[in-house]
Amino acid sequence: MREHDEGRSGRAHGLTRRRMLGIGGALGLMAATGLSASAALARRPSITGAELRSAVPLPPPFQVPLPVPAVLKPVGTSGGGDRYEITQREASAEILPGVRTPLWTYEGTFPGPTIESRRGRPITVTHRNELPVPTVVHLHGGRTPATSDGYPTDLVLPEGWHDAAMHTGHGSAHGMPAMRDPRAVVTKLTRDYTFPLDQRPTLLWYHDHRMDFTAPAIWRGLAGLHIVRDDAEDDLGLPAGPRELPLMIADRAFTADGSLAYPALDPTLRVRPGVHEPYLAGVLGDVILVNGAPWPVHEADAARYRLRVLNASNARHYELEAVTDDGRRLDLVQIGADQGLLAAPVTHRLLPIAPAERYDLIIDFKGVPVGSRVRLLNRLGSGRTREVMAFRIARKASDDSRIPRTLSTDLPTWRRSDAVRVRDFSFRAGQMHGGHGWLIGGQPFDPARADVTTHLGDVEIWRLVADVHHPIHLHLVGFRVLSRSGGPPLPYDAGLKDTVSLRPAESVEIITRFDGYRGRYLFHCHNAEHEDMAMMANLEIV
Repeated sequence: MREHDEGRSGRAHGLTRRRMLGIGGALGLMAATGLSASAALARRPSITGAELRSAVPLPPPFQVPLPVPAVLKPVGTSGGGDRYEITQREASAEILPGVRTPLWTYEGTFPGPTIESRRGRPITVTHRNELPVPTVVHLHGGRTPATSDGYPTDLVLPEGWHDAAMHTGHGSAHGMPAMRDPRAVVTKLTRDYTFPLDQRPTLLWYHDHRMDFTAPAIWRGLAGLHIVRDDAEDDLGLPAGPRELPLMIADRAFTADGSLAYPALDPTLRVRPGVHEPYLAGVLGDVILVNGAPWPVHEADAARYRLRVLNASNARHYELEAVTDDGRRLDLVQIGADQGLLAAPVTHRLLPIAPAERYDLIIDFKGVPVGSRVRLLNRLGSGRTREVMAFRIARKASDDSRIPRTLSTDLPTWRRSDAVRVRDFSFRAGQMHGGHGWLIGGQPFDPARADVTTHLGDVEIWRLVADVHHPIHLHLVGFRVLSRSGGPPLPYDAGLKDTVSLRPAESVEIITRFDGYRGRYLFHCHNAEHEDMAMMANLEIV
C-alpha cells in the first residue's frame, strides 16, 4: 500500500509452491512451469480457484421452483425506527430434492430472511448466536457506524465459549502465535446492530464476517438479503410486486450424505483457519444455487421483470446471458449497481458479476412465446455450471411498468481535481509466516495495525492492481470507477459501487469520498478464501 509520493513498496514476495492446483489459475501455472508473471497472467484465466465435485446424484436443471426468501417482520416499531430479531442456529433443509443438508442459518433458512427498510428510517437487529462458534454480522454495502459494521474481531460468542479460543488469527494456521485485537468489542450470546440506513435505495446483503472463518461460514449458509427503498424509486414505475425478484446466486458442492462439502483444515471451524492446498485460490462448487435452490425455474408472465442479482459465491465469477429456447439473446437492461440506481439505463447482452457484486436488471419477456423458456446462462462455466436458472413463460399479461430514461439525479460528481491524495494498492499472493497468503501491499492483515488513515470528508483516488481475480470491497463508502488499465471504465462499471472486479493483471482506478462516520473500517478482497488468508486492511476515518 502506498500513498502518492510517499514510498512504501507494494511488492509481494515470490511464490514457492510447486503444485499447479496448489494456488490455482495463473499462479499455479507460474509455480509449476516457471513462466514469468506477465506471460502467465496474460492468459487471463476465467476462474481463480479449484472446483469441488459433488458425491451425490444431482438433479436435472429447471425442475425445482425458484424460492423467494420470506420478508422478516419487525418485532417492534417505535421512535421512528424498527427492531428485528434474528437467531443464528443450525438447521437442515432440502436443497437437493429428497436430500437433507445441514446448514448454519439466520432464522433457520438459507438464504436468511430478507429485511426490507426505508431510506433514513433506522433499524436495530438483535442477533442471537446459537451456533457452535463465534460470529460477526456485516451489512455489506451499508453506511453503518463502526460499532455496528461487523469488524472481524467484534465477536458474538456462543454459550460456553472459552476466552482462550477467542482471538484466533492468521498466524495460528502456520504455527505462529494467534493475533489479539486490543480494540475488539466482544459480546456473549447476543448483539444489537444499529443501521441508520441514511443511504440510497439499493440491494444490500448481510453475512458472517468472523476473522479467518468468513468463507466457510458463508458457505454453510450465513447470508441474507436486505433491500432499502424510498419514495422516489417507488414512483419510477419499475416492475414491482411479484415481478421484482431477488436472485442470490451461489455455488456449492455436496458430500455423499447430502452435507455441504468444504475443504476446511478444521471442519469444526473452531481453531485452525484455512483450506487444503488445492483450494488456496478459492473454493468453487459444481452446483449453482439461486435463492438456495439448484438450477431453479420460475413461472413468469410475458412482461418486464426486475431482477435484483447478487453473486454470493465465495470465489466464482459469472458472465450472465439470457437466451430463449430458439437461441435469441435478450437484453439485460441495467438500472442499478451495488449502491443504487444509475443515472440512466445501460443495456448489456453479457454481464460479468464478481463475488459480492450486485446488479439491478430489467428483462422483458413480452416477445417470448407462451410455453417456452428463457435460460439464464453463465458463459464462464463449464458443464453444469454453465446453467444458472430458467424462466418458463406461462401466460400473456398486461404490463404498465416502464424504464425511465432518467433513473436518478443524486449520484456524486467527484472529479479528479477533488482528490486530496492518490494511493496505490497491490493485491497479490505472497508468503506469510512461512506459508501461503493473499496480501495487500505485500502485508497480511493485522487488526492492530493502521493501514490507511484518512479524514472524514476527504476525497481520494485509489489505484488497484491485481495478479489474479480479486473483487475488492470497501466498507462504509461507495465509489466510482475512473479507469481500467489506463482506458475508460467498461459499461458494467456504471454507477456507484462498493465492490469492483479486478481481473488478472488488471489495474483499476476508483474515486470516493470518505463520509458518513468516523471509526475503524476495512477494505478487502471478497474472494472469501483470499479474505480469510489475510487479504484485508484497516481503514481508519478520523
